[in-house]
Amino acid sequence: MTFFKLENQAVEIGIDEIKDSVLTAGYISSGELAEIAPRFGFSPETVEACQRANPVFRTGAEVYNDYTFSELRIVNESGDDDWIGVCLKKNLLLVVDIIDYDGSTKNSFLKAVQRTSSTGLKPEKTFCVFLESLIADGSAAIENMRNTISDMEESVVTGKVEDAFNTQLLEIKKKLLRLYNYYDQILDVATTLEDNDNEIFRDEDLVYLTNLSAKVTRLRSDVDSLSDSADHLQDAYSSFLDMKMNRSMKILTVITTAFFPLTIIVGWYGMNFQSMPEFTWRYGYIYVIVLSVVIVAALVAIARKHKWF
Repeated sequence: MTFFKLENQAVEIGIDEIKDSVLTAGYISSGELAEIAPRFGFSPETVEACQRANPVFRTGAEVYNDYTFSELRIVNESGDDDWIGVCLKKNLLLVVDIIDYDGSTKNSFLKAVQRTSSTGLKPEKTFCVFLESLIADGSAAIENMRNTISDMEESVVTGKVEDAFNTQLLEIKKKLLRLYNYYDQILDVATTLEDNDNEIFRDEDLVYLTNLSAKVTRLRSDVDSLSDSADHLQDAYSSFLDMKMNRSMKILTVITTAFFPLTIIVGWYGMNFQSMPEFTWRYGYIYVIVLSVVIVAALVAIARKHKWF
């Protein structure tokens, strides 16, 4: 349980030192929230929501008379997502640690507190800086996936597609979907807070939430654009497979056509009529071989001339 008094600078304090008239930011566990909920007037539903991780991305926020609550699923590059609850009251920002696998969420909170202590002590600004730090790696992740998709497009155009192409593309699409839901979740929370229905923020401080919404909107738009690129790449890959299949079928068709006359020759001389002169001709065997080779060579030459393969 960690609390900071935000006056002239961020100073760590105990829970008994918290005053309603003093700006305060805190980072606590879900178990500690249950202990202090009556003191701050948090509802049982808020406490219950922080006792377990929600398996889906929860959008929006719950607005109460004197505070606003939201549960956030934090996407990490490692694939192990973190979960936090956020309670915002007038002069109080409280972050509830539901799951934090590597301590990155708490570190982001501490950095946000220290950063805002030197530029302006306001809980809503600290909250926005905290969320911005959580999405700070988003631009780099999007750029990496954009480069990967570009490389995969080049491989399709040049015909140098790897066997794991489809699996790799599926993983990219799954990552993009997670990022889109992540940004959509944060945007919904920021929009709800920006409405300020319970008037816990001053009107002049809503600009921080407006700026946060704009940043998240841009990131979500980038992800949406990449999703479209991934869908187009999927279509291009399907076309590539169809062309590859057509090329193979064309070659098989040419081969079948070239050797089909041999079937006729075999059937013709397999009838064993006694009046066939080739049966008694000394060069009949060689004649049939040469005839077969000439016919196949002629058909292959015709196919090559018309660029059938």
